[in-house]
Amino acid sequence: MLSRRALIAAAAGAAAAIAPAAKGRSTRPLAARGARIEKRTLYAGEMEVLLLGPGKPATKRFCAYNGTPLETWRFPKGTVLDVEFENRLPDSTTVHWHGVRVDNRFDGVPPLTQQVVPPGEKFHYEVPLADPGLYFFHPHCDESGQVGRGLAALLIVDDEPGSAPAFDLEQVIVVKDWRLGEDGQWLAMTTDDGASTAGTFGTVRATNASVAPARVEAPAHGDVRLRAIVADNTRVIDFGCDAKDSALIACDGHAIEPVHFDALPDAVWRMGPAMRADVHVRMPGPGEEVKVYDYRSAEPFLLMTLVAVDKGKPKLPFRPLALPPPDLPQADVRRARKLDFTIQTAAGATILAPPLPDGDPLAKALVNSFCVGGKTFWAINRTSWAAGPDLRLPPPLNVLDDGASYVLSISNVTKHVHPMHLHGHVFKVLSSTKKPNLPQVLADTMVVEPNETLDVAFKATRGDWVFHCHILEHMDSGMMGWFKIA
Repeated sequence: MLSRRALIAAAAGAAAAIAPAAKGRSTRPLAARGARIEKRTLYAGEMEVLLLGPGKPATKRFCAYNGTPLETWRFPKGTVLDVEFENRLPDSTTVHWHGVRVDNRFDGVPPLTQQVVPPGEKFHYEVPLADPGLYFFHPHCDESGQVGRGLAALLIVDDEPGSAPAFDLEQVIVVKDWRLGEDGQWLAMTTDDGASTAGTFGTVRATNASVAPARVEAPAHGDVRLRAIVADNTRVIDFGCDAKDSALIACDGHAIEPVHFDALPDAVWRMGPAMRADVHVRMPGPGEEVKVYDYRSAEPFLLMTLVAVDKGKPKLPFRPLALPPPDLPQADVRRARKLDFTIQTAAGATILAPPLPDGDPLAKALVNSFCVGGKTFWAINRTSWAAGPDLRLPPPLNVLDDGASYVLSISNVTKHVHPMHLHGHVFKVLSSTKKPNLPQVLADTMVVEPNETLDVAFKATRGDWVFHCHILEHMDSGMMGWFKIA
């Protein structure tokens, strides 16, 4: 019978065997691909930030990339980022390029695509920016803790010059709350009650890292492009505004045929963690305001106010400005194979058996190597991620064929919403059993409501790709699986 120490060592060794070495680099030089190369250094570290506002206690151990809260990178379409990443955090981490179609080796998911990057170590990422839109990058290790304390950055990929319509103003809106006490220090990012239900919510609501909603001037009668992202661990919002003229023009970065908000379900766009939306707002006359809200709150929560300033623009009929159509691999729905998935609860059980005492360094090392939580509450098709005494990977949800088309039929039999995210792919929303007028957007993450079945289609790309709920505690406690595509 294996000793406890031998069991943990064996599991850690198995994890190391699964993924490439932490310092791996592409065998094909970037320059050989004829792309525009941008070399960047990136580090993750801790800092002190005034999250509660001026005159309030500072928050220590805020996590940020390159020492900048909500760092933003912006590059033209066709760029390839050559990124040297350094982990200056006290804990292991990785970088996941959310929504970006990267090579599987650079997807940042331990132990499936790489090992964790330990404190003080480096990892090289190659990130091709083939698709214009709003994306972001964040860790895929202890996500509840590291993202909860701020570790996320925006990535904007611009259309080719002259191909996109011109807006009078572009404004980013980042929805992210903080779990802070009155002393400004962090509360626990996860709780059993939260992880097993709707998630553990922040105590302080914020927009663009500020507790005071911004007032932003925009030309009266002008065209504003709002680019919204939910970077929160848990919160699901109903995004909208009180403007008479507004339309959804992109989802998760990908252009759609513009849809007036009045034509959307409940005249809002429901967004879960990791979802993004581009919205065209036509400003009213001078001195008037447009208020941008989360309408899902008990009372509409103000995210931002746009103030119309006279710039001499004439008042014209509202016609939503369409972005250039996306150029993406898309499924042949007529020939697609249908795959049924049920997202469901699982019996709560500690990952390690027998239970290990708090602070046990061996237990911590093993859990850290898989970057998961300590309990299992959720499952996909009765399979939970990283369950069992030795934390072996579960078998793939399916083995798929590279280049083939598939329809995922996702049924939510729980009492809570689940924003489901598929790595490495962009899927097309086909239908919903609860929202007959849901537009057929292209996305990488989409909310599935309780007692809803959502059908989405995608064209498979080679690699090992995870599929999970982006309420981070749900993912950390079992609601994640993976596809092997070969």
